[in-house]
Amino acid sequence: MKAIVISAHGGPEVLTLTELPDPVPAEGEVLIRVEAFGLNHAEAYMRSGAWGKVAAVPGIECAGVVEADPSGELAAGTRVVAILGGMGRTRNGSYAELVTVPATNVVAVRSTLDWAGLAAVPEVYATAWSGLFGNLDLRPGETVLVRGATSSLGQAAVNLAVDHGATVLATTRNPRRTPLLKELGATDVLIDDGALAAQVAERGIGVDAVLDVVGNSVLRDSLALVRPRGRVCQVGFLGGFEPVRDFDPISAIPIVCRLCFFGSAFVLGTPAFPLTDVPLDEIYAKVEAGVLRARPTRVFRFDEIVEAHRTMESGEALGKMVVTLG
Repeated sequence: MKAIVISAHGGPEVLTLTELPDPVPAEGEVLIRVEAFGLNHAEAYMRSGAWGKVAAVPGIECAGVVEADPSGELAAGTRVVAILGGMGRTRNGSYAELVTVPATNVVAVRSTLDWAGLAAVPEVYATAWSGLFGNLDLRPGETVLVRGATSSLGQAAVNLAVDHGATVLATTRNPRRTPLLKELGATDVLIDDGALAAQVAERGIGVDAVLDVVGNSVLRDSLALVRPRGRVCQVGFLGGFEPVRDFDPISAIPIVCRLCFFGSAFVLGTPAFPLTDVPLDEIYAKVEAGVLRARPTRVFRFDEIVEAHRTMESGEALGKMVVTLG
């Protein structure tokens, strides 16, 4: 099979197209013929060496058809999406014509979206849904602030929260991206200068929950901007991996504020966090109907992977990008 491998840790140019033996599914795995895969910042971190030793073939999600399922649960030819399950980290990932994935991380889909449309959804929407409704328990009528909202994960969160009936505050560092977030349904857009708590206080806004895609670099500020008994869920590290220095929970976490973290790579597909809990079919139906704006902003060919990673790291994608193999 054709596959893209990390030839050495480094920039996008280390991604190399090569030939590898076809994988064979073991018991509890599904062999998928990959038709398209989404691009994720996690794959750039793996490629660069920021996450240490990883599998040779990157890629943490895909859309495709079942080639073989030893259990017989999924018939050959079934359209599926697959997320995580160690892909790209502890086992070869989806940047390939074929990939084996734990059966717990594969779901059949009924959507009629094309392959690029299918591949634009799984990872970001599963993560956003889990953070908003699993961790934050967001309810209609509440006010949620999505920090890092122009990222593909942030946009998915804005989409889902607006559809759920929440009031959404979205943040960006670039004022030129305000119209994009307004079009997604954000009630207001705040320009993130690292001190959002002051902006929220000046406007007299009561924030019930924060979904933070930026991460450690703004954690203290995110905690400071929620109302009493508010909730903060960190789901990303767009601001970098540097630990929060001198973090004292007693002084840093407001009284009766809930802080949590959702790391999809570590839990999705486990017995405690089954992938079937995420309503992917419902999400796909809303994408088809135009209720959720989740179409890819750019589609690359398999042999354009270096350009795709360069575009992703430039910060100019303004949404989810995908690669197709057809």
